[in-house]
Amino acid sequence: QVQLVESGGGLVQAGDSLRLSCVASGRTFSSYGMGWFRQAPGLQREFVAGISWSGTIYYADSVKGRFTVSRDNAKNTMYLQMNSLKPEDTAVYYCAAANTRYYSGNYNSPAVYDNWGQGTQVTVSS
Repeated sequence: QVQLVESGGGLVQAGDSLRLSCVASGRTFSSYGMGWFRQAPGLQREFVAGISWSGTIYYADSVKGRFTVSRDNAKNTMYLQMNSLKPEDTAVYYCAAANTRYYSGNYNSPAVYDNWGQGTQVTVSS
């Protein structure tokens, strides 16, 4: 079982930037892919970005060119740099860890992940 703790959310204005962090503990971080999802009120949880154990990166179309996902295996930490934020980016952001070591499939399905953080709120005002 892995524990995931997100931080870095907050209230910002449209056009501003935020960087989210997700610190993992409990298993070998470098062997597992990771993902970011978000959920706005009344909507389903949606994929934002993913990064495989080998560093391959995936983005939702809605955030391409604005968000950057990265990982630091030495710190057991994944990041999400969010630039040019829009009001529609407002949501609770969750990090997640893949359920299979060295997973190389589709990273945008919640079914890939078996461990989730508690979430961090991001609010973007217009």
